[in-house]
Amino acid sequence: MSKIYIIHENDEWTVHLTKRLEELNLPYESWHLDKGIVDLTSEPPQGVFYNRMSASSHTRGHRYAPELAGGVLAWLEFHGRPVFNGTKALNLELSKINQYTALEASGIKTPKTIAAVGAEQIILAAQKLGKMPFITKHNRAGKGLGVQLFQTIEALEAYVNGPLFEEPVDGITLIQEYIQSPESYITRAEFVGGKYVYAVRVDTSEGFELCPADSCQIGDAFCPVGEEPAMKFEIKEDIDASWIERYESFLQVNKIDVAGIEFIRDANGEVYTYDVNTNTNYNADAEAKKQKYGMLELAKFLGKALENTKVNA
Repeated sequence: MSKIYIIHENDEWTVHLTKRLEELNLPYESWHLDKGIVDLTSEPPQGVFYNRMSASSHTRGHRYAPELAGGVLAWLEFHGRPVFNGTKALNLELSKINQYTALEASGIKTPKTIAAVGAEQIILAAQKLGKMPFITKHNRAGKGLGVQLFQTIEALEAYVNGPLFEEPVDGITLIQEYIQSPESYITRAEFVGGKYVYAVRVDTSEGFELCPADSCQIGDAFCPVGEEPAMKFEIKEDIDASWIERYESFLQVNKIDVAGIEFIRDANGEVYTYDVNTNTNYNADAEAKKQKYGMLELAKFLGKALENTKVNA
């Protein structure tokens, strides 16, 4: 029987989608690719395939899951199976360099960035960037892990040459200008089927780890008694229509079907786009407040795609 196949490496993030598929009575199968084989002598099953492989898989002990997923996607595409977030999307998920060059090619401004491999080269990259303060981040990352803010080159030298330095999984460290927003938030625009669903404002006052998934939240254990904590994730509908159009065009060009795109405005109102997350998650509290549900829209999209394969069979 034809069904929806979900390619991933994290059950905790994927269960929110499978629950929605079950609500809609849609047949599905989970392909957890932390290990496995790609049998190039066989043909894939019939159905539609949705890839939500994560760049941060190595932080969960699944170091080679993205590479395995890349092989599976190539195999599926060779046999003409309908694949959403295929090989081109995966290439962008796994590399900020690829993301930034693709964004710039679409006329979307990104922060000034220099990539480096090696401790000495990281210092040289920061000197070449010539902007203070600046941040470092991993080329293959996720959840904002590995992001550090530096006020001086000397502070960077101490970090890179010290015991706390985090070696990126692909060896590539990015040195990037720090975009200061007059307010402590960034905006994440969510897209399903290449179309805009909603935008969420993310409070960054507590740091850079901005994963919207429920399992990433710290709760309100440290909030002062008697005070109502501000929502870290809040759906807002004030994103400019021209930006929606620009992002949708970017997604179409790069064959990305499902994504969250993050951007920030500086004090002059200039917009900088710095992350394209093709393994997008949604925050339950923010969605419940606005009665908008990203995983439900995704499940409907996949269900319609599955139905179309049956009609065209």
